[in-house]
Amino acid sequence: MNNNTRNTVISSLFWKLLERIGVQGIQLIITLVLARMLMPSDYGIIALLSIFITLSNTIVQRGFTSALIQRKDVDEVDFSTVFIISLMGSLLLYIILFFSAPLIAEFYNYPELSITLRVLALSLPFSAANSVQIAIVSRAMQFRKLFLSSIGSIVCSGSAGILLAFFDYGLWALIAQQISFSIINCFFMAMVVKWRPKLLFSIKKAAGLFSYGWKMLLTSLIDTLYVDLNTIIIGKIFSTQMLGFYNKGKQFPSMLVTSLNGSIQAVMFSAFSRHQDDRLYLKNMMRRSIVTSSFIIFPIMAGLAATADSLVELILTDKWLDSVPFIQLFCAYFALYPIHTSNLQAISAIGRSDLYLKLEIIKKIIGIIILIISIPHGIYAIAIGGIATGVIGAVINMYPNIKLLQYPIQEQLFDILPSLFLSITMGLLVYSILFLKFPVVITIILQVLVGTLFYLGLAKLLKFECLTYILKVFESKFKRSFDK
Repeated sequence: MNNNTRNTVISSLFWKLLERIGVQGIQLIITLVLARMLMPSDYGIIALLSIFITLSNTIVQRGFTSALIQRKDVDEVDFSTVFIISLMGSLLLYIILFFSAPLIAEFYNYPELSITLRVLALSLPFSAANSVQIAIVSRAMQFRKLFLSSIGSIVCSGSAGILLAFFDYGLWALIAQQISFSIINCFFMAMVVKWRPKLLFSIKKAAGLFSYGWKMLLTSLIDTLYVDLNTIIIGKIFSTQMLGFYNKGKQFPSMLVTSLNGSIQAVMFSAFSRHQDDRLYLKNMMRRSIVTSSFIIFPIMAGLAATADSLVELILTDKWLDSVPFIQLFCAYFALYPIHTSNLQAISAIGRSDLYLKLEIIKKIIGIIILIISIPHGIYAIAIGGIATGVIGAVINMYPNIKLLQYPIQEQLFDILPSLFLSITMGLLVYSILFLKFPVVITIILQVLVGTLFYLGLAKLLKFECLTYILKVFESKFKRSFDK
């Protein structure tokens, strides 16, 4: 990696991490406050509503935005064309959701879903309006701008949600939080990114972007539908309260992983795309991505699983204790994300969106089969089946890069095994502290201290190369900031 690229990646990674950690950190605080004030059933209903909002946002944004980031050369016509398509698409989807809302409410036998879905869907045009700005800063790896916009938006929207929850608005507090985030973020992005849409539209440009984007869009749709399939089934078969426990158990490990792994992969995708013709270079960058992500995420997931009982009891109160088994199961599921995303990002950066799509179809077919088998055995079996699907999917994602990048499965496993083994050992040690029967606050403090010192101490003692690399990255970043 040459110095210019390395410095750009380090700087971008710093700001992307800051954005994700800052946003998710504030979001975590807001979530904890709201969870203490609201009921699990409120979160179950918002989970059902979010299915349709997430699916709509995927249709509007995913394909063309990814094409803008991946394309080497784009101009003002490309940007304006994508903006017009995204905005018109969001308005069309809102109309569809508006008229289908009563049918959705009838399907789930929750009449209140009709009006709440119509209101929540108002966020769609605002999310679509800033999709081009997000693509622009991602292409330029200017993640500082995303950080500033996201922090401001989450603070304002979170404050609105907490205020409404305080005045006993229940579910509407969560809806207000989501809508206000989309609106405020749209305006903040317009402030920090100077690009403005123009009355330019090219069918030829749209067709060119669509030729790449439709595969990524279809892939994202399949993934979104598949991920939400569990929510659809649980919401239909079980209670909204149980769905609330399930989703809350999924939320905490998901937030941590998307903050860290998502930051690394967002930066790496841009860096991969810049050097998509140099396969040896891509392999080295991909290896760095997997090793670094695994070293960070494995211990965090092991630690969260080990401390889940104490954390939920202290922070969320006893009414959320039924979410503990789901937190622990989803920690195992999300720990696999570095393998998934690193392999898929490399495939996408090379421009093999066709292969990406084939992989997703294969994995989803396997996942649906496992889900069908799991449903009769209950909600916990559904979560365990997700872990099995994740393991199989990781192997499937590894396979193409045997030929594309000469990075065989056994080599990838060898790269992550040290962090995996050390994390499992640390997790068992941390969990054993529960048996000492200390007060919950003391237990958590001991668990965090012992886990952190054990993991980092042994990593340093065993001379883990990824720890040295991470320390050098931050040392380099802070040194340049100090010199300025």
